Amino acid sequence: MNRANDSTSSNLKLISLVVLIVQTTALVLTLRYSQTQVSDGPRYLSSTAVVCAEIIKLITCIFVIYRNAGYRFSGMLAEMNREIFATQQTRSDSLKVAVPAIMYVIQNNLLFFALKKLDAATYQVTYQLKILTTAIFSVTMLGKSLHRYNWLALILLTAGVALVQYPSGDSPAKTSSVHDASDNILGLGAVLAACFSSGFAGVYFEKILKTSKVSLWIRNIQLAFFSVFGSLFVCWLYDWQAISDDGFLRGYNKIIWIVVLLQAYGGLVIALVVKYADNILKGFAVSLSIILSSFTSWLVLGDLTITTTFAIGATIVIFATFLYGHEPKKSPIAHNA
Repeated sequence: MNRANDSTSSNLKLISLVVLIVQTTALVLTLRYSQTQVSDGPRYLSSTAVVCAEIIKLITCIFVIYRNAGYRFSGMLAEMNREIFATQQTRSDSLKVAVPAIMYVIQNNLLFFALKKLDAATYQVTYQLKILTTAIFSVTMLGKSLHRYNWLALILLTAGVALVQYPSGDSPAKTSSVHDASDNILGLGAVLAACFSSGFAGVYFEKILKTSKVSLWIRNIQLAFFSVFGSLFVCWLYDWQAISDDGFLRGYNKIIWIVVLLQAYGGLVIALVVKYADNILKGFAVSLSIILSSFTSWLVLGDLTITTTFAIGATIVIFATFLYGHEPKKSPIAHNA
């Protein structure tokens, strides 16, 4: 019986690992392609793509609650009322979710912008700085203590990302060097802002989860609900004229809808990995995704030149990701006679 359970657990770990690798790599590459593809009509608006992803996420979470309630509409409504509206405490906790929801909206819009300015591989490596920002917010907001391996990993991570961003003399197109440099600066700024937004939102949401007994799916419904309104506000603030002229779904095609679906289910995939796998496997998935993104950017998209500094920096980042997820074995306590 135990052997069967171990086999099932191993299969779930493998499946969750493969799904995360595919989802992470596919999202970055399709998002980059969607931002650079040649289009006859008006280009799609990334702000509307964020709205669509949040709506899909909200509908999915509601369906899961509906299924858990035995496919009874009344049971679903009763659970949502009990955990969201029933008491002053639940209403107060629900409003707190608006903070990480808005931060995630900002983060998602920044990532769309970043992939317009950076190649997929550089984006992937640089975005791993969210490990650093998450660690900083975990220490300051949750009072967590980090092992020396964690601090070493964070130092290596920062150094690796710096190497990846270091300008190389191997760049072929000198005529567009000024344009490329400005794009890189804007892309880097967007990724760094997204890392801070991701770190703060993730730790704040973790704090909410640990201080209440509300189910994770209800919290995701609240998160998606506030995110929908936050992302609609971004649409109104920046793209209202374009939406009025050409429609909300202007420029959408199959690639854009794939991006939207991958964006919508990305968080659920990570939850699957955390549930069935561990931090080491998650780090392994991220590392493989970086490698796959690099080779695809180089071979297929043709927007990356793999230089020596990039290769060294990416290797350091991959090693740092593994090291941060390393759990040092506790030395056995000696019992004196």
